[in-house]
Amino acid sequence: MSEPVGCEDNPVMHLRLIVPSDRTDRVLNTLVADQRVTSIVALPGAAHRPSGDVIECDVTREATSDVLSWLKKQGLYDEGSVALSPVGATPSRNARETEKAAPGAPDDAVIWDAVVDQAYNEASGSWAYYTFLTLATMIAAVAVVTDSSILVVGAMVVGPEFGVVAALAVGLTLRRKGLCWQSVRLLVLGFALAIVLTAIAALLARAVGWIDTENVTAARPLTGFIWRPDKWSAVVAVLAGAAGVLSQTAGRANALVGVFISVTTVPAAGDLALSTALWVPDHIGGAAAQLGINLAGMTAAGVVTLLLQRFIWRQYIVRRRPGASVEA
Repeated sequence: MSEPVGCEDNPVMHLRLIVPSDRTDRVLNTLVADQRVTSIVALPGAAHRPSGDVIECDVTREATSDVLSWLKKQGLYDEGSVALSPVGATPSRNARETEKAAPGAPDDAVIWDAVVDQAYNEASGSWAYYTFLTLATMIAAVAVVTDSSILVVGAMVVGPEFGVVAALAVGLTLRRKGLCWQSVRLLVLGFALAIVLTAIAALLARAVGWIDTENVTAARPLTGFIWRPDKWSAVVAVLAGAAGVLSQTAGRANALVGVFISVTTVPAAGDLALSTALWVPDHIGGAAAQLGINLAGMTAAGVVTLLLQRFIWRQYIVRRRPGASVEA
């Protein structure tokens, strides 16, 4: 999964703009007048594809969505170019003073354009996505056979599905039907392929005598929870979904590891594939329910988290800076 756009140690984002020449003065003057923007550099005629003038600047994270929204209205998204990247460090007094001019805390700010761009990237799919999901599901199946909690954790970490779940939450929150469709399609196809290939591998393992039905039906004190969802499965899915989406929008990528090892999506898919191959109907239903509960819980929590972030940040901006416009 791609890393969230943000920086855990620095609250500044760098913008590189290609501006049509007829709008350069307007854009440059507006950026210079904004106290939340610093380190402004203009290079007339430096851009060739698209052609125009290059303007670079640093923007406080809290102001980035506001600035990007204004640039979009100026036509730079269609007739120019906008590139956004985190700044590793800005150890200068000027940068600190610029940060003081922006209301709120950097971690609380959501750069919506970056969130949407990342969501589309996650929902686009790739061979790497299908491969990682299949390998994770196979590891989970081995975890069921050996009753290994360590392998369950390993399968959770390898699985790449949370990025797609987060993309679905973004699509639902911002009412982007195309993004929703891409995300649902990728989740369905990804898990279907992973389960089918894992089931085929399980049939081959049974054919050579490596596994049998007892490997699934026997007492599994360390992995039995996978096919027995309960109320806590839903609770953990909701909490993990909220934490995962918050970690992405706030640029706290390190928190995602905890999310990966909290939810039982990939382990449930592995148990489902193994139970189907060895035909253990009771486990099939339980594993499928566990998978559905986790996906639904994470998606719902992600939507609620994003809606709350939009509401709280907008209210904070309005209170601190009347007349401001922060658009998603």
